[in-house]
Amino acid sequence: MDSFGEYLRELREAKGLPLRKVAAELDIDTSILSKIERNERMATIEMIPIFANVLETTDKEMQIRFLQFMLLRDYGKLSYLKDALKTILKEL
Repeated sequence: MDSFGEYLRELREAKGLPLRKVAAELDIDTSILSKIERNERMATIEMIPIFANVLETTDKEMQIRFLQFMLLRDYGKLSYLKDALKTILKEL
């Protein structure tokens, strides 16, 4: 699984939920959810707790996956990503 969209699709399909039901919970069109699952559009932070609830996972797990995929997608090729993350963790 290489993206947050693929992660969402796998969870949704494992639960046997059609796109329309998940999209209805998010109050978005099925085409938008389909684009999110195909990585043509990014989920918003506001969608994370709704995805967690509908897909029966914890908000913590959903947030971690969201951040993981976002950081790796946007900054994964930077040489010092690990060092930056270590610095951030020290400051928290």
